Amino acid sequence: MGESVYKVVELIGTSPESWEKAAAAAVLQASQTLRDLRVAEVVELDMRLDEGKILSYRAKVRISFKYHGAEAWWEDAKL
Repeated sequence: MGESVYKVVELIGTSPESWEKAAAAAVLQASQTLRDLRVAEVVELDMRLDEGKILSYRAKVRISFKYHGAEAWWEDAKL
């Protein structure tokens, strides 16, 4: 097996329902603009509050994907 290189991006997903759905939202968004996603790591969980009530759940997620070189990455990204 040959060597590979991976790039890591950090996204924050949100959901009014749960941290799990917030993390899934981040992964879904990444999958629409990046290719060869490999690992998603939840690194932080928090909530937005208003007067003691939860407005939304937030999940900070590090997502890695196979790096194909700077030019290939920019060509494939649909930002």
